[in-house]
Amino acid sequence: MGRKVTIAAATLNQWALDFEGNLDRILQSILDAKEMGATFRSGPELEICGYSCEDHFYESDTFLHSWEVLAELLQAPLCKDMLIDVGMPVMHRNVAYNCRVIFLNKKILLIRPKKILCDDGNYRETRWFTSWKKDKEVEDFHLPRMIGNITGQKLVPFGDAVISTLDTCIGFEICEELWCPESSHVPLSLDGVEIICNGSGSHTELRKGYVVRDLVKTATMKCGGCYVYSNLRGCDGQRVYFDGTSSITLNGHVLSRARQFSLDEVEVITATIDLEDIRSYRDSKRSNAHLSSISKSYPRILVDFSLSPELDTVLPIAQPIEWPCLSPEEEIAQGPACWLWDYLRRSGQGGFFLPLSGGVDSSSTALLVYSMCTLIMENVQRGGDPKVLSDLRRITGDPEYTPKSASELCNRFLVTCYMGTDNSSKETKQRAAALAAAIGSYHMHITIDKAISAVLEIFSTVTGLFPKFAVNGGCPRQNLALQNIQARMRMVLCYLFAQLMLWARDRPGGLLVLGSANVDEALRGYMTKYDCSSADINPIGGISKTDLRRFLHYAKEKFKIPIIGDIISAPPTAELEPLKQGQLTQTDEEDMGMTYAELSQFGRLRKIENCGPYSMYCKLVQTWSSSYSSKQVAEKVKHFFRCYAINRHKMTVLTPSYHAESYSPDDNRFDLRPFLYRANWSWQFRAIDKQVEHISSVKRSASSGSIKQSKKSENVSKVRTGVTV
Repeated sequence: MGRKVTIAAATLNQWALDFEGNLDRILQSILDAKEMGATFRSGPELEICGYSCEDHFYESDTFLHSWEVLAELLQAPLCKDMLIDVGMPVMHRNVAYNCRVIFLNKKILLIRPKKILCDDGNYRETRWFTSWKKDKEVEDFHLPRMIGNITGQKLVPFGDAVISTLDTCIGFEICEELWCPESSHVPLSLDGVEIICNGSGSHTELRKGYVVRDLVKTATMKCGGCYVYSNLRGCDGQRVYFDGTSSITLNGHVLSRARQFSLDEVEVITATIDLEDIRSYRDSKRSNAHLSSISKSYPRILVDFSLSPELDTVLPIAQPIEWPCLSPEEEIAQGPACWLWDYLRRSGQGGFFLPLSGGVDSSSTALLVYSMCTLIMENVQRGGDPKVLSDLRRITGDPEYTPKSASELCNRFLVTCYMGTDNSSKETKQRAAALAAAIGSYHMHITIDKAISAVLEIFSTVTGLFPKFAVNGGCPRQNLALQNIQARMRMVLCYLFAQLMLWARDRPGGLLVLGSANVDEALRGYMTKYDCSSADINPIGGISKTDLRRFLHYAKEKFKIPIIGDIISAPPTAELEPLKQGQLTQTDEEDMGMTYAELSQFGRLRKIENCGPYSMYCKLVQTWSSSYSSKQVAEKVKHFFRCYAINRHKMTVLTPSYHAESYSPDDNRFDLRPFLYRANWSWQFRAIDKQVEHISSVKRSASSGSIKQSKKSENVSKVRTGVTV
């Protein structure tokens, strides 16, 4: 009797609407799974069309082309004698569903629609799909003729069912169903389903790598069974990065897992399990056994096929492995670097252009490009995915090119430019040059004062007025305008150089302009609209200043670049106001009226804990009680919300950023809030003022009571000692 089965989980770097490329990657994963001895292969969510098609799911073309890809898979000789589970959108009775399609030897066995859709954070699934509400029920699905001509079928089961082979039973969850409180794996396990597959599209966030690990371990520890988790990897055409980490888990132990970040487009993991281990484990859980006896059964699709070979006694079974999680610094070093590579190779451009100021933000961005180059070098040297080298040669325009080092590659991919003015210090210029030399970027230094003066001359010619900085007697409006024109002129020059630098270097294509505004500055609106924070993409736009500093400490040691220490210790500054005797007079935190640490706390309370001004004050007045008075806390909260309201409109043009932080203010994607506010928050601020007065009165009463109690105690003491009161 067969009892050992080898199962494969595929991690794929798919791309929305890239049907040809997606098909190739699916076929490659099937080939890899077969070569590893697997008889069952499961893949990620919506792998045929790509997860991030979004409003393209309203188009019939998306469904048509998905069926065409499935037709190719059904007919591929490679798929013979393997049970295959793929993800695609399916229209059933004029309703769109996010589905798994399970097939074997040119026959579709089951179409299983998603039961629980995800609508939080970055996800809007109910905009395009409907959840399947008919628990443990199936209906007839009429196959398109192009598929029926291949399979010889007209009708196939559609709904909440399981696959029963000659040796085991297989059930399905889809992404969110693992996360929700009533996960399908519980009733599936109680009904005797031994292998549960989850095709997922789960994105990465800093410090969240443990979540999937704990979920799959807990699910199989509680219910027993084998959980096959297949996730997407890479940039699917959006801000998020799908982080791989596919896994195979048995009875609470991880047997195999894929890497979280990688440049490989296809990664297949397998594990050989003994089905008897599941059966004995479940039978020993007596509470589960009693619940199973009264569990309602799923419809079973009977299949004359066995996952296990007849003679399987010599097959070695997989042993449990450790699943260590990356540190936040490692996640920053690898995640945005992989995202940048996906964006570069799919955009048709030849590299990146970065205005490098020598500060924490732009230096972090430059180091992420260098980290990308390091990952490419490692892939090429170990003979990894050949697509990496072919994409590299296509981007550089050299069909014979093989990089010799990460810094040599960085010189081809990254152009950095220090854009100085009279307000720039020599220290920042030196730090930018030193970092560029350390990573090998093609570096330039330009002075942009003449361009700024030319623009101001136009204004002066029209109005007869010439604005001044505040230190020279100008008003705040003049001072701000003079700062903004410097920042905006840098943006204009960024795009000029990005379009022409490869032409000047006798290379084809253009460069993608990189932004370097962090998530805290975006939240506060501490940036000039349409300045050099306006770019094509921003790899650090979802990362806090605090985490970027930690990343720089990590990068200093990992890449052996000493100048990073000077960058970390330098005070953050925009350098847009005149220097005083060559020294800085402007720092970011003074300009903002709050520290970066305070900004992070504001962001978490606003987004994650869903606080308005009043509830934020009520939380912070306790949290900050040792540092600030209640009135000072109130002023800080009011200042934050005034700035947030005044600058919220900037989020509508925020550069598309790598999503990494759960309090990102990214407009219309992750953070759905208005961009026009009543900036004085009159009602909300009055509520805060009342609370401040209440706290003050309570303290006054307590203080008065304390004085009275002190006098009373003093009188009692005098009576006891015989002193006349």
